[in-house]
Amino acid sequence: MIVLTKRNQERFLLNHLQIECIECIPETKITMMNHDYYLVCENADEIIDKIAAYNAKVQDIHRVISVEDRR
Repeated sequence: MIVLTKRNQERFLLNHLQIECIECIPETKITMMNHDYYLVCENADEIIDKIAAYNAKVQDIHRVISVEDRR
């Protein structure tokens, strides 16, 4: 999940796997798979960077805990 900021400056967590599309109108509109949407302060590039950073962190954790015993 990534942390985003609503237009009223309220921070919230968003499940990035449920994003259907991101529109760059004067603000950034994130439409979810269930057709709910959020207007956020972050631009599309910032959102993409947050998703990439989160995915890299999750994959790195996976590498750390997947240890093979080669005895």
